[in-house]
Amino acid sequence: MPSLTDLPIALALGLFALAAVAVWMGGSRLAVYISDLAERFGFSQGFAGMLFLGGITSLPEIATAGSAAVTGSADLAVSNLIGAASANIVLLVVADAMIARTGIDSVVKSASTLLQGVLGMVLMTGVAVIALLGDREIGGSAIGFGTAGLFAACALAMWRAGRYEDHPGWTVAPTDRRRAGEPQEEAPNPTRTPVLIGKTVAAAAVILVAGFVLSQTADSIAQATGVSAGLVGLVLVGFATSLPELSSIVSAVRIKRFDLAVGDIFGTNIFNIAILFIVDIAYRDGLALAGEGMFEGIAALLGVGVIGVFMLGLLERRSRTVLRLGYASWSTLAAYGAGLTVLWFIQPSSGG
Repeated sequence: MPSLTDLPIALALGLFALAAVAVWMGGSRLAVYISDLAERFGFSQGFAGMLFLGGITSLPEIATAGSAAVTGSADLAVSNLIGAASANIVLLVVADAMIARTGIDSVVKSASTLLQGVLGMVLMTGVAVIALLGDREIGGSAIGFGTAGLFAACALAMWRAGRYEDHPGWTVAPTDRRRAGEPQEEAPNPTRTPVLIGKTVAAAAVILVAGFVLSQTADSIAQATGVSAGLVGLVLVGFATSLPELSSIVSAVRIKRFDLAVGDIFGTNIFNIAILFIVDIAYRDGLALAGEGMFEGIAALLGVGVIGVFMLGLLERRSRTVLRLGYASWSTLAAYGAGLTVLWFIQPSSGG
């Protein structure tokens, strides 16, 4: 039975299109379900976005990265996971463009959401250090101290963010709800909670299966067209792996759950760092981060920088926009573009 990465181009294109539609529909409904469940169980939108929406939209990454590691392509899985940190923040620029009359800088109102961003920066700094210095094996386990430590740190970050929900040290000053476009009051969803949970699980299953098919067929298309090693291949596979997050944040913005959208991205970044440990377990030819170096380290630092620039905008809370984008979005795009330029010049030669 041929693998999804070795399909004829016509079949791969057809499966890619079907999977993209399924992922978009699943992600769009998932944001609505998670928002309703958060209100019923007393979670903030930001925390629900981080833990539940971010976790579910990361499910295809677990399958894709684990599969790549098992087949000996751990370096590709690691590069994709590290590069996703900064690319995911850029997805919030799309959310910003959808918000009328004000920037996303001024509508994120939960202090816990800001804490999630800071935790993500700390964790990505750890990734950069391990990538630059190299990982070390735990005994003869073929598992690195670095990835195991990062996994534990991600779990601690999730716990810290959840605990902060109950004991926030400070709160964000409210803005004009009408100006920010937030709903005043909404009629409660009549769907019973068990049914809503079932719908959430179904949407998660769709995202897991269709998201995995999407990324695998994107890789097949890139290889069949001869662009797998180039920028076009990187963009194609990158689009495939980011579609679950994009569909969910677009849906969250449409229902004016801005903290849910930002929490989704911050949570996805934390989960992606934790997935490095899964890659390390699945990869049996060494340590996943032992062979990484300057390129991956700088890519991780780019993630730290882009998250930091976006965080500055959230802390300043400016409401003015330029061409429908807030200052945070423009600064994020500039930082991301500068970082990609640096990575372009230091990327390893593909001659081997």
